[in-house]
Amino acid sequence: MKRPINSSGSSKQHHSRSGDPRSLARRLALQFIYQLTVQRGENLDQIDSFLEENCENSQASEPAKQLILGSWRKINELDQLIQAVSSNWDLSRISLVDRCDLRLAVYQLQACPEVPPRVVINEAVELAKEFSTAQAPAFVNGILDTIWQKMKQQSDDRGAVDEKSDIDEKKDSL
Repeated sequence: MKRPINSSGSSKQHHSRSGDPRSLARRLALQFIYQLTVQRGENLDQIDSFLEENCENSQASEPAKQLILGSWRKINELDQLIQAVSSNWDLSRISLVDRCDLRLAVYQLQACPEVPPRVVINEAVELAKEFSTAQAPAFVNGILDTIWQKMKQQSDDRGAVDEKSDIDEKKDSL
């Protein structure tokens, strides 16, 4: 991907939203995941040089790297989750940038419990606005909201099973 030159003549990117390192990390992660997908993972060893060239904010580099590596390691599982809720849409019909955005967000929903799901979804929608088509933000929002609702339901179901087990154990001990 060609890097835009900012007003200072540097190719290093800055995030427009008050320099939030987490937003910048997501933006960088999306860009590199896109590159990984296009190059079929052959450039994974270039992650450090990509971040060095594109990120001056040390608070964003390491989180970006973790998001990239985590998403890439789980790409098949993430794609299955996305496909499962994309009724009437084969994964290959979803634009590459939207697929990468969805992969990143689904990974965050699964692996980053410290980030509120609404923040993850809103950030993914903002990335879709920046990097994709006019229809993409609504599409991304719908897919992610459906996935989040399913994850929440599964969590609630597991909690109910765990709670029932605790009640049964207490009954047995009486």
